[in-house]
Formats: sequence, C-alpha cells, structure tokens
Amino acid sequence: MQRIHDVQNRILNDAKAMDRLVILCDRYGHRLSGSDSLERALDWLERTLRQDAFDVVTRQPVMVPRWVRGKESLELISPRLSALSILGLGGSIGTGKRGLTAPVVPVRDFSDLAAKADLVRGKIVLFNVPFTTYGATVQYRSKGAVAAAKVGALGAIVRSVGPTSLSTPHTGAMSYEDGIAKIPNCAVSIEGAELLQRLYDAGDKPVVRLKMDAHFRPDRRSSNIWADIRGSQYPDEIVVLGGHIDSWDVGQGANDDAGGCCAAWHALMHLKSGGWRPRRTVRVAFWVNEENGTRGGIEYAARVKASRERHRLLVESDSGVANPLAVGITAASDSTFQKIQAELKPLLTDPLGIAVTSGGGGADIGPTGALGYPTAGLNTDTSGYWNVHHTNADTIDKINLVDYKRCSAALATIAIWASESDISI
Repeated sequence: MQRIHDVQNRILNDAKAMDRLVILCDRYGHRLSGSDSLERALDWLERTLRQDAFDVVTRQPVMVPRWVRGKESLELISPRLSALSILGLGGSIGTGKRGLTAPVVPVRDFSDLAAKADLVRGKIVLFNVPFTTYGATVQYRSKGAVAAAKVGALGAIVRSVGPTSLSTPHTGAMSYEDGIAKIPNCAVSIEGAELLQRLYDAGDKPVVRLKMDAHFRPDRRSSNIWADIRGSQYPDEIVVLGGHIDSWDVGQGANDDAGGCCAAWHALMHLKSGGWRPRRTVRVAFWVNEENGTRGGIEYAARVKASRERHRLLVESDSGVANPLAVGITAASDSTFQKIQAELKPLLTDPLGIAVTSGGGGADIGPTGALGYPTAGLNTDTSGYWNVHHTNADTIDKINLVDYKRCSAALATIAIWASESDISI
C-alpha cells in the first residue's frame, strides 16, 4: 500500500509529466496509418524507449492500410455561393477531378431516408443527425454511404459526430458493402449541416459541389511497439498498459490517443525510477492502426496465440485523459470481480477518488481479450472529449496537466496491483 501511495504522489507532483506527450504531438504531429509522420514518430518512440533502459523493447511489423485524403472541398452553389467546412471520411472514394454537383436532401435518420427514397435518387443525402451518444450517432458515419447508395444517392454527407462545433468537422472511419455502389462520403460541420437543413426546409433546394481526391495506396509496413519491465517471480505472466499510437490526419491526435499512450508510458517510468521490480512482467504497449483497421491489435493477438504468452490483464486508455472516473474490468466471473474490487478500490479511492466497475476493454486489446484474457479500460470524463474528437482541434493545449497526471497515477496503480495480487483474474 505504501509503495502505491509513494508512486501516486510522485506522479501527481511531477511538473514535467507531459514533456514526452508534448514532443510527440508538436514535433511529429498527426500519425495517420501509412503516413511518413507516423513512421517518424515510431522511430523516435523506439529510440526513446531503448534510452529508458527497459528490459526488453519489441517492434512488431504490421502491414497497415494507406488511405490518402488529398484535396477536398464542399461549396454551396445555390441559392448562393459559400464554402462549407468538411473532412472526408476515412476509407471514402474520391469524386474525380470534376467533382460531384447535385441537390442535397437532408434526412434525420435511416427511417427518414427510407421515407424519402424517391426524393434522394440522383442526389446527395445529408444525414443531419444530432449527437446523442457516440455509439448511437456514429452509425450514420460508418454506414450512411451504404444506406444512401442503396436508394440511388450519388453521394453522402454526414453531420459531424460530436455535440458542438466551431466550424470544426469530425472525421472518422466509414465502410462500404460488397455489391453496393461506392459513393463519396464526407463529414460537414454542424453549422454547415444546419444551414443546408434550413435552406431545404425553406424550399430553396440547396445545390452543392463536392470535390474529394481521396484514394488508397498500397498497404505499408508499420509497427506495434512495446517495452517490458521483466517480472522477478512470474516473468511469463504479463500485465499490459497502453493505447494506440496512430491517429487521424487532422490536429495532433493529442487526446485520441497520444495522451493515453504517454500516460501509461509515464506511469511505468515512475515505477522504474523508484527501483520497483514487479512480480509479473509489466508492459507498456503502443498499438498501430486502431483508427482505420485495428490491424495492430489483430497482429498482437496473433503473436500472443502463436507464442502462448500468458496475459494476466490488458488495460487500454483510449477515451482521452480528462478526469479519470473509473477503471472498468472484465473479469472471469462476478465473484472474481468482487474480489478484484475489494482489493483495488481502496488503492484507487484515496487519493484519486476513482471507482472500480465491471466491464471494460478497448479496440486494440479486444482481439487478445477474445482469446480468453481479462481486459480493462480507464474510463474518463468525456464531456469535453467528443468536442475535439477526430478534429483539427485535438491538440496538446486541450489537455489538462492535473487530469493527465491523475490518469497516469491510476494506470500505475493498476500495474502495481495486477503484478502483485494473488487473485486469479
């Protein structure tokens, strides 16, 4: 207990806790899968981890998709001329050099689209769906183009998946379906979506010109990277903390997910600097390609399966690094969770005030969790997260140092507990 409180206090009082996060964001910028900026960031990461003198640093090759945004624009051309703020959605096709010019028909949901099927044929569909929760609203980003194509639309525009906007559209992944025509797909700012809606409701029949150079290039070799503090008693039992190192090609990917990666890294650095030698191996992992393929998580799980490496617990931090509220753990049974909660909750409650709840994981650790290993997620206050998520505004200045250090202290606490506890998770 005293060791944990000492580590927590060191992290909470570390004025330089964000130094490496600042380097990652400011020096290397966005880290889209397949980009040169991601590979430069990975090279720096590997060099720095080796300088940190972890017991083992591993770089696992992963082939990742290479989607390129290119130039893009959306212009309102009738009833007046105006440029609208957009971001093409990851995986979308382009429009060709001439672009796509067509009337816009707004719909409020998939049912409204079905009701307006005769109206949208040969036009562009605008999914003007206000944000409720990410899970409920993101389906229009991921599936909207397919639904629109099925009723004969030429293109799809999605209202940004976020609660607020300052003309800052949100990008993200979308998908197509075999046998259904592929149509261009982009996200427009909330302001742009509401303008088109008002014009349509007033009978002005808005017409837009969409231009997108988006295209795919051949897959590119990239990497997962992880670093270990080797266990003294059970070195083949592994506790993993981490997040995804890739981001979208806008902003700096500071909250999503450089912050989660660096908070875990910082936690392990404090464990090392305190001379702690864990009973079980503790690993900080940086997965690649979470945003548009999760190939890093899939390749990591394949390696685990092939090597029969035993993972005691995998913890992902991928909901920003604002105030941490809870650690959610997916345990083998209710009785096991209750034992975990009884041990872990007192360690997180004072001084962090963090709860321990049932059920947790993440996209990168999901494939390994599917092999039967327990997973957990650090759950944070996301009230401001969705405002900047996948936008040009996801930059380092949006991260609060105090909250960031609390996240790092929470991850350090979980690492120590999972390494030392005798509970069979």
